[in-house]
Amino acid sequence: MSLALSLARGAVTSPFKRAGRPGATLPADRLHLPAGPLAPGPLAAYRSICGFPATGPLPVTYPHVLAFPLAMRLMTRPGFPLPVTGLVHTWIEITAHRPLQPDDLLKLTVYAAELNPHRRGTEVTVVTEARRAGELVWESRSGYLSRHATHTEAPAPGAPSAPLPAVAEWRLPGNLGRRYGAASGDRNPIHLHPLTARLFGFPRAIAHGMWTVARCLAENPEQGRIRFVRADFRAPVLLPGTVTYATDGTAFQLRGGADGERVHLTGTTG
Repeated sequence: MSLALSLARGAVTSPFKRAGRPGATLPADRLHLPAGPLAPGPLAAYRSICGFPATGPLPVTYPHVLAFPLAMRLMTRPGFPLPVTGLVHTWIEITAHRPLQPDDLLKLTVYAAELNPHRRGTEVTVVTEARRAGELVWESRSGYLSRHATHTEAPAPGAPSAPLPAVAEWRLPGNLGRRYGAASGDRNPIHLHPLTARLFGFPRAIAHGMWTVARCLAENPEQGRIRFVRADFRAPVLLPGTVTYATDGTAFQLRGGADGERVHLTGTTG
C-alpha cells in the first residue's frame, strides 16, 4: 500500500478509534521493506531541508524516514488501537550499530512494542530496525502520543537540565512543515496549515519533531560519527517562529519563546 493510501485510510478510520479504550492491545504484525537502493532525489531533499551535507555518510536519522511508510501502514491498520490522525511524536532513541552509507542496501522492519498510559493520553512505542546483509546495523524506538482525557497519575517529565550555551538562532518559516512533509512523507495535518493544526488543539502548525532533531544533529560538526541519539520533544515549535540551538558538544537543546527560555527539545548524543 502506498503512503498516500495509508494516510487516506488513517483519515477515514481514525474517527472510529477511541484512544484509552480498556483492554486495548497492540497488533503482533511485523512489517518489512525489502532491501533496495536509496532514491537519490528524496535523500538530497532531506539533506537540504535538515541542513546535512550534500554528500557523505547517511544521516543517522534517515532510516526513520525510510521506514515511515511502514510505520504508517502499521498505525492505520484496523487492529491498531489508536487513531493515527493527530498522533504526536514525544521521544526517540536511535542506535547506529554500524556506520551507514547512501549505497547501503537496508532491509527495514517496523513493529509496535508497548502501549502505555500517559498523563495526557495513551502512548505507543514503535520500533524500527534496519539490517544490512542480515546484520542489525541501526534501530530506533519512538513514542507517539494520542491525546485524550485521562485520569492517569503518571508523573510529568522532569525539568530540563540547565540552559546550554547558545550556538545559533534559526528563523523558521510558516511553510516549514509542508516542506519537510514533502521531503519525508510525514504529512500529519498538525504540521501543514494553521486550520488543520487547530483541529487538534494547536494554535498554529507545528514543526515536525524529527525535523528539530535532524536540524540539531546536522549542526554538530561530528554528525557523521554519531552512533546514539536520545531526544525528548518537550513543547511544540509553532510555525512561523524563532528558536535557539544550544549545545555543549554532547547534550543539545532547542529553545524559544519571547525570553528564549522555553525548552522545545532536549537531547544527547554519543
